Amino acid sequence: MMTAAVLWASSGVVGKALFARGITPFELVQVRVTVSTLLLAGVLGWRRRDLLRIRRIDLWYFLLLGGVAMALVQVTYFYAISKIQVAAAIFLEYLAPSMVALFSIIFWRERLTGLKLLSVGLSLAGCYLMVGGYHLELLRMNWPGILSGLASAVCFAAYTLIGERGMHRYSPWTVLFYAFVFATLTWHLLYPPFHYLTASYTAAQWGGLIYVSVMGTVIPFGLFFVGVNHIRSTRAAITATLEPVSAGVLAYVFLGEILDPLQVMGGAMVVAAIILLQLHREHDRLTPALIRISNPHVTKKG
Repeated sequence: MMTAAVLWASSGVVGKALFARGITPFELVQVRVTVSTLLLAGVLGWRRRDLLRIRRIDLWYFLLLGGVAMALVQVTYFYAISKIQVAAAIFLEYLAPSMVALFSIIFWRERLTGLKLLSVGLSLAGCYLMVGGYHLELLRMNWPGILSGLASAVCFAAYTLIGERGMHRYSPWTVLFYAFVFATLTWHLLYPPFHYLTASYTAAQWGGLIYVSVMGTVIPFGLFFVGVNHIRSTRAAITATLEPVSAGVLAYVFLGEILDPLQVMGGAMVVAAIILLQLHREHDRLTPALIRISNPHVTKKG
């Protein structure tokens, strides 16, 4: 589980390095979803062909899940990373658990408890600190990056709520695979198709792109699902909060990005909110969406 979290964190750092070398978030997303789709197709086709079967009536569902929700999650996530600090972008995405909790309270009439309210408050306050909202020069803040990070959290919360339906009918691997399939189709429609075949990337750029696709996507997904089979889901989800912490350390070591003390405090508040939500779910057995959403990779990415 910890290895999966570190690998997910490293993909954000490598992505940031690729952006500095001329790769755009749109190019990275197109390559990432394409390579992930091909690898998963190969693995599932070789080991578990039964997981590739879906009902024709569910194609529209997977189109919405992958072609819209996942496609938006991917690009908003990496666009945020291209504009602001890696750790800050990931912490912003980790607001998704609180968004799902609010949705469940408002639309599913789940009970509003003091612990839930505290968790949501911690997330919002932590977000404010992480993006540097305490600075007076608000107009000089990197609003495109901040808004993209917030959009990533909203999109992923929506993706998780949509994905919950599929998890009741199919294996997580099936849902993940077809989400990638339709996300790949979307990014070959929105961006020049097969752009990576004519882009003349350098060996270093290709190395980074493959790393994000394999080591930062497919392998950590596998490690996470294996881990869930050995430890309880709540513990797995809480362990996955190591990702933004790892991202901050890796970004400091390899990119020289530094978070000031108040940003670190804000990140700790976001992680604390997630842990509180998970412990509360373990006690009350709330909606399964809150287990998956606590790690922004269980059903998506990355």
